[in-house]
Amino acid sequence: MSKSPLIIFDTTLRDGEQSPGASMTKDEKVRIAKMLEKMRVDVIEAGFAIASPGDFDAVQAVAQAVKDSTICSLARANSKDIERAGEALKGANSARIHTFIATSPIHMEYKLRMQPDAVVERAVQSVRQACTYTNDVEFSCEDASRSEFDFLCRIIEQVINAGATTINLPDTVGYAEPAQYGELIARLLNAIPNADKAIFSVHCHNDLGLAVSNSLSAVMKGARQVECTINGLGERAGNAALEEIVMAVRTRADIFPVTTNIDISQIVPISRLVSSITGFAVQPNKAIVGANAFAHESGIHQDGVLKHRETYEIMRAEDVGWNTNKLVLGKHSGRAAVKARFSDLGVSFDDEKVFNDVFAKFKDLADKKHEIFDEDLQSLVSDTSNENAQEKYKLLSLDARSQSGHKPVADLRIAIDGKAVDCHSEGDGIVDATFKAIESVVHSESSLLLYSVNAVTQGTDSIGGVSVRLEKDGVIVNGLGSDTDVMVASVKAYLDALNLLDAGVLKAHPQKGI
Repeated sequence: MSKSPLIIFDTTLRDGEQSPGASMTKDEKVRIAKMLEKMRVDVIEAGFAIASPGDFDAVQAVAQAVKDSTICSLARANSKDIERAGEALKGANSARIHTFIATSPIHMEYKLRMQPDAVVERAVQSVRQACTYTNDVEFSCEDASRSEFDFLCRIIEQVINAGATTINLPDTVGYAEPAQYGELIARLLNAIPNADKAIFSVHCHNDLGLAVSNSLSAVMKGARQVECTINGLGERAGNAALEEIVMAVRTRADIFPVTTNIDISQIVPISRLVSSITGFAVQPNKAIVGANAFAHESGIHQDGVLKHRETYEIMRAEDVGWNTNKLVLGKHSGRAAVKARFSDLGVSFDDEKVFNDVFAKFKDLADKKHEIFDEDLQSLVSDTSNENAQEKYKLLSLDARSQSGHKPVADLRIAIDGKAVDCHSEGDGIVDATFKAIESVVHSESSLLLYSVNAVTQGTDSIGGVSVRLEKDGVIVNGLGSDTDVMVASVKAYLDALNLLDAGVLKAHPQKGI
């Protein structure tokens, strides 16, 4: 049976960034985009160009940096959004504008406050305008899974006539059920006269834990593009996970009538890159990329795997990038070798000073660790980027002590706008004491929502990656820090979050999107 190509549309940089506190800098987006390109992702949705100047700059930077993948910007169905998206994508080798409008009765009545006829007219106008910038235009029916079938047929037929080449049917609120959702795709493909003139796409949210199941059901019924994110990142419960979609199609090639162009050896490396940049740790039992995904504890399972791997493993760990990322570099390694390995990881250094800073940190790390892994290098880049960003607060020294029967105590010296300030506090635990000491001098009035520690690699000498989520006046930020000393990493993460709050990093999206 001849197989159709399944287009993989990655929206980690747009929808994934809508996770609370997951905002990425322009440089971080470019790093992820270049790795997505290396992975051979077909379409990269780089952002929502009109959302903020920062989003516009990021879409523009990704469009200029990536040549082998199509670069896409989201735009609401209005003239200003589409114009801004077109401007941001000017430098792209291959560009797509993705415009959308809500089509469910509840959204049209209460959110848009528009009549169905006006929604259709707006959609058609927007697609026609988008076609003046690129011949690759995607149209999304927001909240499609709760939309009326006849209205979907009507609006889709007209936007295809207007020039839309991809039609996306989002399950915006994660409401769909696999059999029902797949059948919706099949009915639309059969009922719309010009359906053969466009690729039908799905974009599923995971509110009921069904995003991947819904997406795959739609693929079985004729959808030929899946919108997904690395690690299933996304607002609320997240989106369909790219790695699960790709490996399901590959592993069950006997039933899926499609094939992807993805280089699966990049799955684990990009999972870890996205996790290190966003501070969203991957749960150990996460399919494909979790630390336990290929681990066997049961004696029966272990015996079976040793005798014949396929008894309990349906995929090979090394195929998706496990156990292939050890880097044999040490304190005697030179600049050229280190830079070459960074290049293999999709990290380039336009500014030699930045590389000098990273290389110095590499040497420091090599003195502390016997083995260095690719994840360690990614952490060094993220840590250096944070330090080189404009900082109001910076750690100068830390003395944190915990002893049985005594209150934990922390003494710190931090720089505030370049001026050294000493602070001291006791606490219920050593982390509590440290954060209270910082707050005694910064008075941020923020709330701590999350404190998370994860080992970047295995072993007791691993770099500790710490994520600190703070909220103030409705603004949520994720501070990241890494160090072989977990307490130092914790302070770096807390100060990074304070710096993000101070800089007002979180963007206000005019509309969350699909």
